[in-house]
Amino acid sequence: MKPIGPIPPEFLGKERLVLAGRTATEWIDLAGATPLFVYDFSIVAARIGRLRSALPNGIDIHYAIKANPFAPLVREIAPLVDGLDVASAGELRQALDVKPAAAISFAGPGKRDAELEGAILAGATLNVESEGEAARALAIGNRTGVTPRLAVRVNPDLELRGSGMRMGGRASPFGVDAGRAAALARTILAAGANWRGWHIFAGSQSLDTAAIIETQAATLALAARLAEEVGAPPPLVNLGGGFGIPYFPGDGPVDVEAIGTALAAALALRAAPLVDSCFAVELGRWLVGEAGVYLTRIIDRKESHGETFLVVDGGLHHQLAASGNFGTVVRRNYPIALADRLEAPASEPVTVVGCLCTPLDRLADKVALPEARPGDVIALFLAGAYGLSASPGAFLSHPVPVQILAGSPENPNAIFTS
Repeated sequence: MKPIGPIPPEFLGKERLVLAGRTATEWIDLAGATPLFVYDFSIVAARIGRLRSALPNGIDIHYAIKANPFAPLVREIAPLVDGLDVASAGELRQALDVKPAAAISFAGPGKRDAELEGAILAGATLNVESEGEAARALAIGNRTGVTPRLAVRVNPDLELRGSGMRMGGRASPFGVDAGRAAALARTILAAGANWRGWHIFAGSQSLDTAAIIETQAATLALAARLAEEVGAPPPLVNLGGGFGIPYFPGDGPVDVEAIGTALAAALALRAAPLVDSCFAVELGRWLVGEAGVYLTRIIDRKESHGETFLVVDGGLHHQLAASGNFGTVVRRNYPIALADRLEAPASEPVTVVGCLCTPLDRLADKVALPEARPGDVIALFLAGAYGLSASPGAFLSHPVPVQILAGSPENPNAIFTS
């Protein structure tokens, strides 16, 4: 048997899985079918509140929409955070529906001219990823007569230790190398654009609290050094994020209170070029990942060469990351349980597979579960980030699953199906 990751503590302590006061069966009845995603907004709101309390006063919180762009969820998050980060024209349109343009930043390589122009005309900040992108943005500003808001995304000469996705300290399509960033900022200023500062992102999905603290301190030092080279203070320094969540056996949560305490100390000692700057952290997964549960029903139980397989009506077309096919080098098991026997003792090893015609469609490999039969519902946890929108939903043309936002103060039963 292979171990599974830890179930988020908010769901423990009950015989049956409960999300925002309702059982999985009740949410399935509301949706009309499985599979489906349920996001418990009370968990998201509590995460934002905890982070707000942990961080020093004046540190903005930005939500990276790419983590989960479910429209009702973004709409509820928007008033609780200070900014939204987008990475496409579609996300920009979504963000503009719920947040003023000045609170929106647009990152990502390969922005088309139409995307640059849309952001400039709307008044959003472009985190430019190269000298060429900056030149195109400045040209569009000249042609339209609208002053672009431009920040420089920096490819830092450091990386976030322990991160699942390192984005600094190496050759990268993301951002301008630190050695050239100041020169680009001077060009932006000389062209008369509205320079908005630095976006410095060293990595993501780190569970190493000490490494996050170390990286934030190094990021402040890098921002100060670049500001000295530019000769102008940055209006905003986006410190990135990198806070991970525990997916796998042995994983533990990051200590955001320790991170906040250390950041307060580092800001108190920040260099003169940053004294008047504003600061932000940009998070996605940490805010929403543990709030989501994917519910899928067992449709067949079969034996093959001495192994038991539970075949469900969902799969990697909805939860690619849980199948181990979203950048994972070694396949490990996400937390998984029977929704109506959440804490029942395990009695047999099983492999949970999806309904797709590919051996890659494996949601849990040789895990111990209570004896399960067709009709039982499997709950796959940590489905709140990089789930449906990060999966190949069109593969084999299965129906799009329902998504439900549970526990929303405005609309407790918001449903979205496409």
